[in-house]
Amino acid sequence: MSDDDEASTASGTPENRLRKELPEEIPATAPAPKVPEERDAGGEPTLTGRQRLAKGLWPPRVSRAQLIVALLLFGLGFGLAVQVASNSDSGSALRGARQEDLVRILDELDSRTQRLEDEKQGLEDQRTELENSSDQAEEARKQTVEREKQLGILAGTVAAQGPGITLTINDSKGTVEADMLLDAIQELRAAGAEAIQVNGVRVVASTYLTDSDKGVSVDGNKITQPYRFKVIGKSQDLEPALNIPGGVVQTLEKEQATVTVEPSTKIVVDALRPAKQPDYARSSQ
Repeated sequence: MSDDDEASTASGTPENRLRKELPEEIPATAPAPKVPEERDAGGEPTLTGRQRLAKGLWPPRVSRAQLIVALLLFGLGFGLAVQVASNSDSGSALRGARQEDLVRILDELDSRTQRLEDEKQGLEDQRTELENSSDQAEEARKQTVEREKQLGILAGTVAAQGPGITLTINDSKGTVEADMLLDAIQELRAAGAEAIQVNGVRVVASTYLTDSDKGVSVDGNKITQPYRFKVIGKSQDLEPALNIPGGVVQTLEKEQATVTVEPSTKIVVDALRPAKQPDYARSSQ
């Protein structure tokens, strides 16, 4: 066989035909040249606008003045939230009250206003009597004696009697605390109570109540249930004041205490307090 025949035979082999059909090898592309990073005059890299914004926002820089203002605003907001919540609670209690309860509350407010007007009128009448009396010295003496009796009742140094109510609280569960009884005293005073006695202890302006073992102490005198209040005043004002929605009776009943209010035409308050000589106060006359 000749050389040309051999070359022809070699070119016809499957390997040579495959090489002719494949594309030529593409040389690898050289990497793009790296653009040098821009730097400022101090040698630091120049930041883009977005990078400068992020760097300015984080980490946050808070001055002392800003921190104080933030704390004051937080306290103000918290106080406003508490005030709104308390107003909402009191308003919701009235909105949920029955019509007869609302009428009773209005009547009680009218009664308190009337008592203040009567007291004002009484003082004006006393002044008029003193000014018009022919014997002003005798009239002044009478008014002084009468005033002394009134102050003695308020101070608890003399006994008193008159119309009023008896409030009895049975606390078999032992859940009634001193602050609940104090709320009852305050509500009775606001309703016009002129003399109050609790389990043999006269209640005066300086009276305080504290919790003690299985009971309550009034001015250091321990009392136990049932707690019995003898109250002199206008029963038509005292009883509704205790029964207003969310008032004394409702609060005590939530504590599983039994509360009874009995009006009477004659209540005797005979527990007395010794007259205390003031240590520093002296008459200015």
